[in-house]
Amino acid sequence: MIYPWGDERRFNAYNRYLKNHFNGRIQKIALDAGFTCPNRDGSKGTGGCSFCLNAAFNPPYCNPQKSVTQQLDDGVRFHQNRNRSAAQYLAYFQAYSNTYGAFRHLKSLYDEALKHPTIRGLIIATRPDCLEDETLSYLEELQSKTYIALEIGIESCRDKTLQRIHRGHDMACTLDAIQRAAQHQLHIGTHLIFGLPGETPGDWLEDLNLLNQLPIQSIKFHQLQIIKGTQMEQEFLKYPNDFAKMDLDTYVDFMVNYIGHLAPHIAIERFASEVPSRYLAAPGWGGVAYDQVLQRIENRLAAEDIWQGKRYAAAANTP
Repeated sequence: MIYPWGDERRFNAYNRYLKNHFNGRIQKIALDAGFTCPNRDGSKGTGGCSFCLNAAFNPPYCNPQKSVTQQLDDGVRFHQNRNRSAAQYLAYFQAYSNTYGAFRHLKSLYDEALKHPTIRGLIIATRPDCLEDETLSYLEELQSKTYIALEIGIESCRDKTLQRIHRGHDMACTLDAIQRAAQHQLHIGTHLIFGLPGETPGDWLEDLNLLNQLPIQSIKFHQLQIIKGTQMEQEFLKYPNDFAKMDLDTYVDFMVNYIGHLAPHIAIERFASEVPSRYLAAPGWGGVAYDQVLQRIENRLAAEDIWQGKRYAAAANTP
């Protein structure tokens, strides 16, 4: 069966979307350009989001003491050494909030990345409360010449949760940022974290009714991982019953059901996150690699004859 996104895979895969867009394989190179966040630098708070430790996600070549160009050069070599080299790359401004700063500074960093001979576009990760109209207008201008994507961290759709994790903004701010970015015709990707304290799988399915209606093109799903040294580690130790218990089998069951309800036009970039075990304060999934998680999800989709949007389409057609 060929699904609405054009192939036989049972979900709309972001890597297929990119391969079609660039007529071949393309690899992201993560960057740490020395940004911070408003809930770290004192504008809205200090300490950042309670779950966050960027060192747990940054590749070893990422270092804000290096220029963008040097990090890109090092990133190309890093992927070559891991047999993941490609003829073309995307510069991925990943660490912290990469639209948070003076416009002139942002422009200089984006322009420097685009001057690199292997770079075919930018992916810019940020928060909903760090998107000024001047920046959005410039990204729209760039998009007429090259590939531009915004990654806006939603994390949770619930104001009570956003407050609890020290996010520093509410869901109304998220909705406003997504709508304004969409008015600039930008590709909008989002992040969601499953397992934040006080939330349940039922909440996440309920929130999907809102997400399906947003003008977004792609999404990443992360299971909550308790990272050593974070505020959330202390919260987890103090209030363990506030956290949904999700072993790998439970998570796969949930994701398969969730995918069935997810609108088919939204490309899925990731189903789960990976953090080196040395950073984990709570047991993970026993060293199971992401590729194994993905295979379990795909096997279960096939076994249950579910594909992305199957139940969404049924719900949409129900009187």
